[in-house]
Amino acid sequence: NKSAADVTKATIALLKPFKDVVHTITADNGKEFAYHEKISKALLADVYFAHPYSSWERGLNENTNGLLRQYFPKNTNLKTVTQMEVRRAVKRLNSRPRKYLEFKTPDQLMRAHRATLAA
Repeated sequence: NKSAADVTKATIALLKPFKDVVHTITADNGKEFAYHEKISKALLADVYFAHPYSSWERGLNENTNGLLRQYFPKNTNLKTVTQMEVRRAVKRLNSRPRKYLEFKTPDQLMRAHRATLAA
């Protein structure tokens, strides 16, 4: 469901555990982000919008969408995808070394960053 209310609720629920490291969110101009102010307030993060037809302004998001297609190709009925399949894909993607992260994984960097915050 891409309703603004559901996207807002899901975004807050998914990002709240990382509230201390989420500083900005860049969204596209879809109607599902109509309640962006509520997201901003709940996460204490600024929300920005990419210009129309400027997907390069959300490069990491576009790259991640491409990586997700390895697990869930276009036209996959997402209603048939289990939570376990989603968790597996997320775990594999977050454990994948990235060139732009100097071949570290997102998991490694997130753990290191959170450790510095706790110190």
